Amino acid sequence: MIKKLLSTLIVLFFLIFSKSISAVESQDPIKLTLHDWTGQLITTNIMAEVLKEAGYNVELIQADYIAQFAGLQTGDLHVAMEMWETTGRDAIDEYTPDGRVVNVGSTGMDAIEEWWYPSYMKEQCPGLPNWEALNDCAEAFSTMETAPNGRYLGGPVTWGGFDDERVEALGLDWEVVHAGTDAALFAELESAYQRKAPIMLWIYAPHWAPSKFEGEFVDFPAYTAECYNDPSWGINPNAAYDCGKPRGPIWKVASSELKAKWPGAYNAVEAFKISNDEMGQMVAAVDLDGNSVEAVVADWMNANKSRWQSWIK
Repeated sequence: MIKKLLSTLIVLFFLIFSKSISAVESQDPIKLTLHDWTGQLITTNIMAEVLKEAGYNVELIQADYIAQFAGLQTGDLHVAMEMWETTGRDAIDEYTPDGRVVNVGSTGMDAIEEWWYPSYMKEQCPGLPNWEALNDCAEAFSTMETAPNGRYLGGPVTWGGFDDERVEALGLDWEVVHAGTDAALFAELESAYQRKAPIMLWIYAPHWAPSKFEGEFVDFPAYTAECYNDPSWGINPNAAYDCGKPRGPIWKVASSELKAKWPGAYNAVEAFKISNDEMGQMVAAVDLDGNSVEAVVADWMNANKSRWQSWIK
């Protein structure tokens, strides 16, 4: 009886395993890139788990946000789950025309990345959020290291964003200091907010920070493509980047090899959609509540089975 049961289990295992293998086009690993902020780790791990459920072999590879495009072009990397319109548009435009890198559509999230300050700083700089008030109250945002210039805490250098160029182009009496990591950026905000200390920094959404802390984004001159590409356009006729950052979708990009070699996986990546609110809640669960990315992703997978299963049908 035991031998018969074991034989049956082995047959069932073989059938299930064979079905999983035959359901995918190749068992070569699909390589998804990881970056250095919580939300991107979440979206990438969700996509990885969905692809695993479909039977694909997956590898997660740490990669630079912009430099990853070289690997996507050559097919050494296959999927990047978050390219923000705010900071990634130039790279998308540069690398997609020859077809080796493709835009796989929106993640469903819309991005804002801009200079942000706590509301309590309005008392010292009532002209805000107008960007023209920045020089009037630069000293109110200064530190011992930057005085009398204001201090702007930017994201890690690898994020791009042209903040140094923006300061120069707009003639701002400010110095840009780059946080080493995403965690360091928001740890400094937390500390300053609790002390009602001056701070101006890079905030992005979707994220928990704009919900937890009361504050505003600076209103820079509205972004246009010409502002970034034509130095004669805008307030400063001799410099580009004399405007705010673009706003818009967070895109998924992939190597053309993904669709050629794993069309089912490509369809799943294309179908992936998640909302700003969902992402904000998950990032808060990691950054504020101390849960691991893996635990938060597992909870989302359990709560959204019918949804992600439709991506891999």
